Amino acid sequence: MEGITVTHPIVTTAQGAVRGLRRHGITTFLNIPYAAPPRGAGRFAPPQPHEPWDGVRDATVPGPTAPQSERRLGSVDMSPYFGTGWSRGEDYLTVNVWTPAPDGELPVMVFVHGGGFVAGSTRAALYDGSGFARDGVVLVTLNYRLGIAGFLDLPGAPANRGLLDVVAALRWVRENIAAFGGDPDNVTLFGQSAGATIAGGVLADPEAAGLFRRVIVQSGSGLGAFTAEQAARVTRAAAGALGVEPRAGAFAEIPDERLVEAASGLAGIDLRTETHYDPLIGLSPFSLVLGTQPAVSVAAGHGDRVDLLAGTNTEEGNLYLVPAGRYSTSTAEDVDAAAAGAHPDPVRLVETYRETRPEASFGALRSAIMGDGLFGAGTRALLGAHAAHAGSATFAYEFGWRSRALDGELGAAHTMELPFVFDLAHLPQLHGPDALLGPDRPPADLAARMHDAWIRFATTGDPGWEPYDGERRATMRVDTEWTQVDDPQRQERQAWSTGDA
Repeated sequence: MEGITVTHPIVTTAQGAVRGLRRHGITTFLNIPYAAPPRGAGRFAPPQPHEPWDGVRDATVPGPTAPQSERRLGSVDMSPYFGTGWSRGEDYLTVNVWTPAPDGELPVMVFVHGGGFVAGSTRAALYDGSGFARDGVVLVTLNYRLGIAGFLDLPGAPANRGLLDVVAALRWVRENIAAFGGDPDNVTLFGQSAGATIAGGVLADPEAAGLFRRVIVQSGSGLGAFTAEQAARVTRAAAGALGVEPRAGAFAEIPDERLVEAASGLAGIDLRTETHYDPLIGLSPFSLVLGTQPAVSVAAGHGDRVDLLAGTNTEEGNLYLVPAGRYSTSTAEDVDAAAAGAHPDPVRLVETYRETRPEASFGALRSAIMGDGLFGAGTRALLGAHAAHAGSATFAYEFGWRSRALDGELGAAHTMELPFVFDLAHLPQLHGPDALLGPDRPPADLAARMHDAWIRFATTGDPGWEPYDGERRATMRVDTEWTQVDDPQRQERQAWSTGDA
């Protein structure tokens, strides 16, 4: 480290002082508690304030993460995305902060990681906030409760405890971020995948009003919440696996290790009911549990003073097929099954996709239907609901750059935009035949340009292209070239319209 000046600035928060690490003009604070450790019965309670501490807390090393099992997606290396797994310790409801200076009024961005509501943490390599701090933003990442502790719907416990954690972190930001150089009146909440669905849920939550000014939803869904009936099926299965009554008091007696093990065994529950389809098409037994979908709440006016940027990737479904060897082996029956699991009129849906994609393989059709079932239809519903209100701006994007990983098949799959948003496409662990970005180098300016668009939106409310409205539905297609198009996939959007409520 010869020639590099390293200092250890101290910032005082409402709970106590923390010591960070400053080098290369960026100060990093790791593992700062925003809520009390969720111990015992507290794992199934709302987040509580953290006790103050004496002296100065070291904030230079990573802390524990939420209890979780190892998560893999076939042959692709997703470790930069899922992170280090479960790093044990109870005091894991924490934030990391990157700031260029602790004495400014800079825009603030708060990121919520993905991972199917069961995995992920602030320790993932993809969530290094140095690029944001370098470019004048205070970046905050956070851990939240996962799996059974975070999202199992239990009598005697509040629903959506993981979402309540995110709101608690936003309150911490509101109270403390000025001490790190951030402007508490210019906060952008952004998330990806499960984190994006949570961000959409927070947007629709009146209890969170006033805690943020803008929201970015990256491959989430405004239609991704379970109904109470669907959630109850998961709860009964979890209680049966653990041999306890389906109530919070009984689950509070179970150690984290058994909760994690039980959560891993809940995959594959059929959540289709007479009135609703499984919004996660069987990929996770956990989601938000709401009586009204976020897109419907937004349509009713919730979040109408908050700017929204939302979008998806062109080949979202590829991540769930290609690494497992199920893309090239897909059949017409697989396409039909994907439609039947996601839509009330699967025959019409498949006919539409065959018409709009006449040269597509069975794998490509299956991937497209899965991607729209998981993310596309719900994102369009959220965009349309938000754009109907005049009090704020709405913007849409579609990320289309194709990775040549896994023999060129991975493409513009789910998660592919993240290295570009964080300006981390250069990371060595993202490159190689089985790595997320594949063996080729992406366009030299793609990460800088996308990263800048996110910062521009967080700073000004305008990412650099025309707003989305209910008629034109202007969408920026992000690839080697950036092209604005009106109402992309119009026929496919219309085919999903019966499932938008």
